[in-house]
Amino acid sequence: MKAIGVIPSRYGSTRFPGKSLCKLLNKPLLQWVIEGALQSKRLSQVIVATDHEEIASLAMSCGVKAVMTDSELPSGSDRVWAASKNLEADVVLNIQGDEPLIDGKLLDNLIEPFEVDHELEMATLARPLDEESLHSLNTAKIVLDEQDCAIYFSRFPIPYSRNLATDSYSAALKHLGIYAYRKSFLKKFCQTPVTEIEKFEGLEQLRALYLKAKIKVIRTQHDSWGVDTPDDVLKVENRLRERIASEKS
Repeated sequence: MKAIGVIPSRYGSTRFPGKSLCKLLNKPLLQWVIEGALQSKRLSQVIVATDHEEIASLAMSCGVKAVMTDSELPSGSDRVWAASKNLEADVVLNIQGDEPLIDGKLLDNLIEPFEVDHELEMATLARPLDEESLHSLNTAKIVLDEQDCAIYFSRFPIPYSRNLATDSYSAALKHLGIYAYRKSFLKKFCQTPVTEIEKFEGLEQLRALYLKAKIKVIRTQHDSWGVDTPDDVLKVENRLRERIASEKS
């Protein structure tokens, strides 16, 4: 089975234009992501899908292929499909381009279920919820079935508790937005129009559930530390320092 990783990296981010090129501890954000992805033992190739020549040049200087894509594509998943549709692969990973703390082992954990379940269409990551994440509308919550497959995603605290909101701590998990797709399903996903529930929640993974996809959820203690705005840079730099110090100790 062949798996490839695609890092969508659009220059014109609404809240932070050009963030892929911003420096974190004197290294571009995108370089951190690429180096993390290259630690994977199961990915046969890492690709950057972008709409900007400077980002493409950075990717190639880091030793990975860059594919130019249309700047008007509606989502990161569409950019991933545009970059991978003509490549030979069984599984395609959508690796968020604003997650400099990405760990190659996590990517391997996402690929592994496809090796044993040949009907699996998607996989993603989730971690335990804390109180802040539970009530944050910027955090997607996920509830699972007995086989750790997704039942539903929501920005709202789910499931609803008639007793205490904290009941949801153990009944739901915090979703981390890294996806692995069987390539045939990624094509179907990107060719399907946006669904009503997806519009309401603003969560594209609900389109996969609408299509009755089986989404395996891999539990992890890893947390998401993305750079969404310039204000996030200092916070993420501190996390990078902590990780570097931990690796040296």
